[in-house]
Amino acid sequence: MKVTMMMAITADGMIARDQAHFPDWTCPADKKMFKERTQKAGVVIFGSRTFETIGKPLRGRLNIVLTRHTERYQSAENLLFSSASPERVLKDLAQRGFEEAVLAGGSIINTLFMKAWLINEVVLTVAPQIFGHGLTLFSEPCDVNLHLLEVQKLDSHFVVLRYRVHYPELCK
Repeated sequence: MKVTMMMAITADGMIARDQAHFPDWTCPADKKMFKERTQKAGVVIFGSRTFETIGKPLRGRLNIVLTRHTERYQSAENLLFSSASPERVLKDLAQRGFEEAVLAGGSIINTLFMKAWLINEVVLTVAPQIFGHGLTLFSEPCDVNLHLLEVQKLDSHFVVLRYRVHYPELCK
């Protein structure tokens, strides 16, 4: 199963000012691209903090929220709360017929998937802003190389970078 991490970052590499920062600082073209890509994949994966910041499931796709405290939440038709490992979640999705999942953060969930070598592509929308501090893409160091596949200008100020992830073979 293909896993694509899609995140918006500032020019200084931040995904948010803090854990409660609502992702309202990207452009409409970025939001449209995210919606189209996640609906095409059919599934989007979040951590519980990211889901709580958004406040509701995204329509038109299966929303999987990874949390250690599933008892705090109630699953619904297009919303599933899971304490399973990233590997288990992807295996279950593949058994359900999904071929791609979009990983949409936050930094803890991104780290879990990257450290398990499960992310195939990284799509970053770079916003022309600087927060100066905040949350980064990953909550812990991750040592992987990226190979640039595409650069796309979204509007006059935003750029999308699409990378293939290359994991170090010696570490497998």
